[in-house]
Amino acid sequence: MPTVPYLDLLLKRLQDPAEAAGYLTACFEESDEVFLLGLRDVVAARGGMAELANATGLNRETLYRTLSENGNPRLSSLGLIIEALGLRLSIESSEDGPRAA
Repeated sequence: MPTVPYLDLLLKRLQDPAEAAGYLTACFEESDEVFLLGLRDVVAARGGMAELANATGLNRETLYRTLSENGNPRLSSLGLIIEALGLRLSIESSEDGPRAA
């Protein structure tokens, strides 16, 4: 049985908006760094940085910096990126209630 490279399979699956949403949710629950890695995977699956730059109006250099390992995206930039990917952010209540600081 032939094998399929992992990244190729992942990027193909991330073309589906429901798969991308589930993947990013799992990444977000892991850590900020993992979320940014996951977001880069979804961007790659959806046409790459050049297409994202066209869709968001942000330049590619800014996007590369924003989604880099050390990136610290502004909420406004993150919102543009998420929207351009055909996704949306949502906030839900925690069943456990607020966490103590």
